[in-house]
Amino acid sequence: MHIKEGIVPTLLGTVVTATGVALKNSNLPESYRNGLIGFGLAHIAIGSAELVTNNWQHSNMMSRMSKMSPFK
Repeated sequence: MHIKEGIVPTLLGTVVTATGVALKNSNLPESYRNGLIGFGLAHIAIGSAELVTNNWQHSNMMSRMSKMSPFK
């Protein structure tokens, strides 16, 4: 099974961010909740950047390969 690079950090970030938001009404200190939300958002940003970069590299490589192809 092939998983695109960047999916795992993005999903992890989504879960951690949702956990931080869900703990809003708990007796957990506000700094911990904000830390969870920030940690999750950082993972979403890193994973999204990785997804976009890999997609851009793949499409760039495919356009180069099609130009080199002798078949038209």
